[in-house]
Amino acid sequence: MQSNKLRIAIRATAAVAVLTVAGQANALTLNVGDDVEASLYGYARLNMSYDLNGERAVSTRAGSFAPSANEDVEGHFGADVQQTRLGVKVKHASGVAITVEGDFRGSGSGPGSLRMRHAYGEYNGFMAGRNWSNYLSFVGNTPTLDFDSLAGTAGSQDRAEQIRYTTGPMSFSLEDPSSQGVRDYDRDTAGAAKLDPVSGLTTPKANSNGRTSMPAFTARFEDSSGNLSYSAAAVINQITVDDGVNDDSAFGYGAFGALKLKLSDMFSVQGAVNYTDGASGYLWRSGSNYYGDSAYLDGNNVETIKGYGGSVGVSMDLGGGRSVNLGYGMTTLDLDDAVKVNTGMTTTAETNQNVLINYMWTPVKNVMMGVEYGYLDQESQGGTSTDANRLLFAAQYNF
Repeated sequence: MQSNKLRIAIRATAAVAVLTVAGQANALTLNVGDDVEASLYGYARLNMSYDLNGERAVSTRAGSFAPSANEDVEGHFGADVQQTRLGVKVKHASGVAITVEGDFRGSGSGPGSLRMRHAYGEYNGFMAGRNWSNYLSFVGNTPTLDFDSLAGTAGSQDRAEQIRYTTGPMSFSLEDPSSQGVRDYDRDTAGAAKLDPVSGLTTPKANSNGRTSMPAFTARFEDSSGNLSYSAAAVINQITVDDGVNDDSAFGYGAFGALKLKLSDMFSVQGAVNYTDGASGYLWRSGSNYYGDSAYLDGNNVETIKGYGGSVGVSMDLGGGRSVNLGYGMTTLDLDDAVKVNTGMTTTAETNQNVLINYMWTPVKNVMMGVEYGYLDQESQGGTSTDANRLLFAAQYNF
């Protein structure tokens, strides 16, 4: 047994060395035995951004909707390689497949640290591990250089630990729920929200009494016919608040539809719509930047927050590895009832909108470069708004 393992390790190492010398044109395929095949894939990527107004760049130089401390100072440049990605796929002759993938996205700028993106196994329609949420689709997405992309795209646009079963175009999952923020406020002994002595508004606090009481359940249908690709999904989750004395919970849900229509060899249009009630964690780029609150406390009662969003885009293939993409996205939360209970929520982000237009080209195989203009606008429940303009350049080398 030990000698077999040693031979496999030596063969794998030798294969890596030979393929590395041969070049980085494709994923590195390793034949490590009669029953197992493995491949190494990924890319190296540089992102450079210039914020014409306030500084909005987060890791991978993606643009944030939330105003920064330097919002009144114009002109901010930065660059990082945090989007760089590395993954391994292993498949056994029995049909068992395993994928492990990471990137280096972290907070701020700089080289970042390794982050687990995917770690899952598959067999005979079943998948278990960390993978894209089943309440998500890329069908209606417009290609963008901004890693966080358009607001209102279909589903959570994030990964989740889950168990999933897929049969044909249908898939079902039990997942670790996405963000379940509950807006709460410091309260006096009578239970009334405390007022800030300076602003006169109620003071929000982090929801420290939230409890994950059950997994989220999702179902998705995704298929295509001719030049049309389409997807639809639904999710149900439960939000629970428990302070040790009082507890309450509420069910939330969401549903989205997405499609892409290829009008010709040159043009395509794509988009998505998404509606949530008590499931803002599945409404991409709502709230401050990524996910808005799913509920708020009215006394000790959990009340859900409704939201909706959508995105639409058009892509033009210019040939020769060149393309132009234009997309618009938006999300909005219905905070009117929450404000009646907590007036401090007038400063809460309610509507996000962004526009992204880019030019991408592939000068040689497996190399992509592009430039992109982005506009972001955020409006609070009280009516105040901020906006920003930014430029992004990217260079990506795939293997």
